[in-house]
Amino acid sequence: MTDTPMSPSLWADTAPPAAPRPALVGHHRTDVLVVGGGFTGLSAALALAERGIDTLLVDASSIGWGASGRNGGQVIPGLKYDPDELIARYGRERGERMIDVSARNADVVFDLIRRHDIRCEAMRHGWIQPAATHTALNVIQSRARQWSERGVEVEWLDRDECARRLGSEAYLGGWCDPRAGGLNPLAYARGLAGAAEAADARLFERSAVEALQREAGKWQVTLTNGGNVEADQVLLCTNGYTGGLYKGLEKSLIAANSYQIATRPLSEAEGATILPGGVVVSDARKLLLYFRRDRSGRFLMGGRGPFHEPQGAQDFRHLERAIHKLYPALQDVGIEYRWAGRVALTRDALPHVHQPAPGLTVALGYNGRGVGMGTHLGKLIGETLGSDSLKDSLPFPITPIRPIPLHGLQRFYVGSMVNYYRLKDWLER
Repeated sequence: MTDTPMSPSLWADTAPPAAPRPALVGHHRTDVLVVGGGFTGLSAALALAERGIDTLLVDASSIGWGASGRNGGQVIPGLKYDPDELIARYGRERGERMIDVSARNADVVFDLIRRHDIRCEAMRHGWIQPAATHTALNVIQSRARQWSERGVEVEWLDRDECARRLGSEAYLGGWCDPRAGGLNPLAYARGLAGAAEAADARLFERSAVEALQREAGKWQVTLTNGGNVEADQVLLCTNGYTGGLYKGLEKSLIAANSYQIATRPLSEAEGATILPGGVVVSDARKLLLYFRRDRSGRFLMGGRGPFHEPQGAQDFRHLERAIHKLYPALQDVGIEYRWAGRVALTRDALPHVHQPAPGLTVALGYNGRGVGMGTHLGKLIGETLGSDSLKDSLPFPITPIRPIPLHGLQRFYVGSMVNYYRLKDWLER
């Protein structure tokens, strides 16, 4: 089976049915308008509503339609930078705040799931990061050591133990982080939406924002379907699906597609040795592969692909080849699902928070760590938005919007980056 391009149909097929939500029509008044029904917007709306703040959320399509319903469902703590590098780059005080918050990303996700009884196939059996080259092996040894020194009960896996845990002999070794896990991301997004509504947030779908205008200390927000909202505060959480809603924002990140495939459910014999412990995996390549099993026994594989939107099964062949290389026994196992979603990449590989105008806050740019970091950052903003303590509660500085120079050449940027990293992966053997 090949699903339609840009459709999260694996997760849609396995997630509980979505509650129907209306489009926003007519005039509405609210304290905070949240734009974007992904992890950041939903967790912010939940936290705001739990504070008793009148909160309204709109999404241009449906809850979880964007990256939050199209990712691999891996909940991994941390950021792209290791703890020592964060301190070296941003100083002791800022670096420690980034380390502390990012270390708790998975805790926040699984606590929300438990507290709101979200049915999303949550599994928390850890994350393995294996290395295929000696260069990468040295990098992850340092990474494991740094987290161990901070109290995380990491495990170092030699080549034999790594092969046993993964069911593949393709790697030289790896480390296991017990804080991580996996879930059905669309079901999780829908569960957050239900929790936000239970706390009295108002959620609307098929309600795209056309224009933002500030008048007399309020935001006047016009929707493409003719509805409009007056709000004291606006929070933009559009991530890789950011359009031209606010000047320069779309050009401050690169929206690159991450491609994913899923096999049919494996039989007990086929899957007996493949990830038997239920861990999630993303390897230490520059162009990393990430993979896991779901509750139905399917094998899921994801990674970078062509910049363009997927146009057919041919755009996913590289992932099929990766499965066959790592797990030759799956050579004849059919692929049931193929889909893609946009990852928002920032120049510094960190999430960005902006406040370009009074009462307007922007949070986006998770660089492939959106399940945990998007949820956590949304929660932090929701807990303090509108108060003087907002900037003190966030690990990241509130920065100006800085468009990437020559952003119109982003296809060239991404293509060149992919080729460069592919070459580095080949050379670092």
